[in-house]
Amino acid sequence: MSVDGPLPEDAPLPSEPPRAAPRAEGFEELRAGNLGLRIAETAAEIDAAQALRFQVFYEEMGAKADAATIAARRDRDGFDAVADHLLVLDHDLGNGPEAVIGTYRLIRRAAADRLGRFYSASEYDIGPLLAFPGEVLELGRSCVAGPYRTRGTLQLLWRGIAAFVFRHKIDLMFGCASLPGTDQDALAAQLSYLHANHLAPPALRPRAVPDRFVAMDRIPPGGLDMRAAMVALPPLVKGYLRLGGFVGDGAVIDHQFNTTDVCIVVKTDLITDKYYRHYERTAGG
Repeated sequence: MSVDGPLPEDAPLPSEPPRAAPRAEGFEELRAGNLGLRIAETAAEIDAAQALRFQVFYEEMGAKADAATIAARRDRDGFDAVADHLLVLDHDLGNGPEAVIGTYRLIRRAAADRLGRFYSASEYDIGPLLAFPGEVLELGRSCVAGPYRTRGTLQLLWRGIAAFVFRHKIDLMFGCASLPGTDQDALAAQLSYLHANHLAPPALRPRAVPDRFVAMDRIPPGGLDMRAAMVALPPLVKGYLRLGGFVGDGAVIDHQFNTTDVCIVVKTDLITDKYYRHYERTAGG
């Protein structure tokens, strides 16, 4: 989650399993027409994902770049080296870096341990999530190139996350999902809706770090147009909510990326049974 680029409007959770072509490393490439989705396999593919992130976050969304970022024209940080990078490729453009048109960064617990923390820890006290006994996964840096922001692309991303969750036996997903802009008044209805309807249970509730905490309950529930507030949420956030996701307590303003972040928590046992039935069959039980 963390920084999220513009994505297509609501895509339904898939009712049919994707076509898959087995890959040598065991992760199946999911296919939808000319689009494929798999984990990055080379440094050049990760570089292509970083270039796409720069294009979307800095050139399109107005993130503030330092000199090194401008010179490289890449969105990079230390977490990239330990993460798995989920890629959407347009096979009409090729089969490698030249074909990357979407990306999502996935960080497992063992990977975060190599750096000593998850990305989200700079914004939230994620102690309750770290205490969770199962395997956890942090999601972030999601974006799709402009011409590909369609329902089908987002649906393919959801399928890839489901496949990754099954393969690595992930029990809990979390990350900082972005609302566009830093104007708290403009986002008051969306933040208040999330706080009133989707606050995580105490045992799984991250809280914004004290020096960055922004109260989300800005409008009393009785004064909210709940439907309008829900419709105004970014498509990715609505997707997590449809999977039974929760939000942590407090939002965080990210001035560098020109966003307001909320911490999303999803227990993967709430992902639809049809996902698991399909991936259990393809993984041979």
